[in-house]
Amino acid sequence: LSPGMESLPEAVLIRILASIPAVELVLVCRLVCCQWKNLVDGAALWILKCQQEGFTGAESEEDAENWQNFYFLSKKRKNLIKNPCGEEDLEHWGEVENGGDGWKIEELPGDFGKEFPSEEVHKYFVTSYEWCRKAQVIDLRVEGYWEELMDTTQPKIVVRDWYAGRRDAGCLYEFGVKLLSENEDVLAEYKSETITIPEDNDGSWTEVSYS
Repeated sequence: LSPGMESLPEAVLIRILASIPAVELVLVCRLVCCQWKNLVDGAALWILKCQQEGFTGAESEEDAENWQNFYFLSKKRKNLIKNPCGEEDLEHWGEVENGGDGWKIEELPGDFGKEFPSEEVHKYFVTSYEWCRKAQVIDLRVEGYWEELMDTTQPKIVVRDWYAGRRDAGCLYEFGVKLLSENEDVLAEYKSETITIPEDNDGSWTEVSYS
């Protein structure tokens, strides 16, 4: 401990600690002394780090019972689905069922569709005239979500997809998700109704999601 650090006002010490990477706070700084341990385990330091990195708002006020967990979860908030838009063909997708002429990847907007709402998306998966299915398994531990966090905090998992029909053809769409245990037992499951898109649709994209 540097000379004089122990005499610093707590608010100043919190600001100094907030400039240190989060992992070092937990693995190193927390072990320095009782005062530092209490600060790293407390809310004020992590609220400040959340504010510094923009992790604030109604969601944080409502959900963050443990601000340290909230900070780490906010840092990890990202799309865990690999190759979500077909940039790598069907790489990372399993249980692929190719009905009709099978899956294809096309450039947006395609021959009979519309541009996607996000300019970052340039390709999309195209199905055929019979059922085409694909699935992806995501290992949350591999993605850095530790067991205690999943068992106790149980962070919200949002699964989201977008679908659209061709203007010259009707189609059917289904969306499903399963939450699996370590032994791959099904803990929770959701399956949408079969969504029917009529032949005279305008080709617009629609979002579907489940938490």
